[in-house]
Amino acid sequence: MTTTLVYNPKAARFLDTAFDEEISLRQTQGRQVRALADFAAAGGSRRSVTEEVALRFSVTRNHATLLVETSRALVARLPNTLAALDRGDIDLYKASKVMQLTREVSDEVAAQVDAWLAKRLADRDPGAIRSSVNYAVQKFDYDGYHERAAKKRALRHISLEHNDETMSTLSGHLPVELASSIYASMSRAARARRNKDKSRTLDQHRADIFAERLLAEEGHGKPRAHIHIYVDFLTLIGARKDPATLAGYGPIPDWLVREIATEPDSTWSRLITDSATGQLLEAGADKYRSPASLARLIMARDRECTQPGCHCPAEFSEIDHIIPRARDGKTTHHNCHMRCKTHNLLREEPGWSAEPTGNGGTIITTPSGHTYETAPEPFHEPRAEPEDDTPEDSP
Repeated sequence: MTTTLVYNPKAARFLDTAFDEEISLRQTQGRQVRALADFAAAGGSRRSVTEEVALRFSVTRNHATLLVETSRALVARLPNTLAALDRGDIDLYKASKVMQLTREVSDEVAAQVDAWLAKRLADRDPGAIRSSVNYAVQKFDYDGYHERAAKKRALRHISLEHNDETMSTLSGHLPVELASSIYASMSRAARARRNKDKSRTLDQHRADIFAERLLAEEGHGKPRAHIHIYVDFLTLIGARKDPATLAGYGPIPDWLVREIATEPDSTWSRLITDSATGQLLEAGADKYRSPASLARLIMARDRECTQPGCHCPAEFSEIDHIIPRARDGKTTHHNCHMRCKTHNLLREEPGWSAEPTGNGGTIITTPSGHTYETAPEPFHEPRAEPEDDTPEDSP
């Protein structure tokens, strides 16, 4: 028996309308690209431009970098790819694939690749476009491609990417607390090796340590590294089910933090919070001892770099004065906050300034005059009634 498929004109209209909107979105992206390229040309240094786009668009620095680099390349070096975006043949994501694989070639090679791709972009998926660009780069820049490939093969490294629901990717899929501990431990070991052996990069040391630990046949014990988890005392004892916070990752469920807390090697530090605001008041030096040093309080309060969009854990960041000491900025918890090295250097860029709002809060002003206010996240929701003995514990 032959089955006849019934044509559904109503469904076809819906799909056609959705595709028409897709074409409109792509053409809008073409206009956005030109505006971003103009801003990049007028907005200052590359670092300053990238950080300001990240703030304005509420995206990560990596996302902002991709937007800015793609926009600059399309306008300056890839006119045929930009024309395809203007027509709606491709979207910005597909255009970024052309940029990424031509970013290190000369302008001449980029022009050759762009011209070769002119009729090979429409109606193709991102993977197919990437393969075509890769082919064209090798075709028009054989020697350069070989040289870059050799350099990139030497840049071996591992990376940590947090996913949802307590999982992370570390060249495999692992529980988040294990992945964070392994990555921190390997980073410490890699830095120690790098101090003695400069012939390899830090990423290469990380990759080598990763391989050694996985392939070791007679290893004894397991390396442990300190990770910071912030949990309400009532959650810790099972009276509440509120999520805890893993620095650099975000919320993790109550059952997981209790598993971690009961590990024999876990250590605790008492953190005292204001029940009305959830903000940190005091950080104990070790198990149920106080008062804490200022540095320990600031690290525990901020938990990560305070630049919007950056989630570098506090233990890999630096304590920074919001009002610099050169301007008589005080070394207090109101005027100090955690900043990663990259964002610590941002204040040296022309036009960037920051003013404290208290308890580590900051108002950031960018070269274009936009302002952004940040403040440490509270450790818990405000409580109308004080609760007895409710410290925050950090296993």
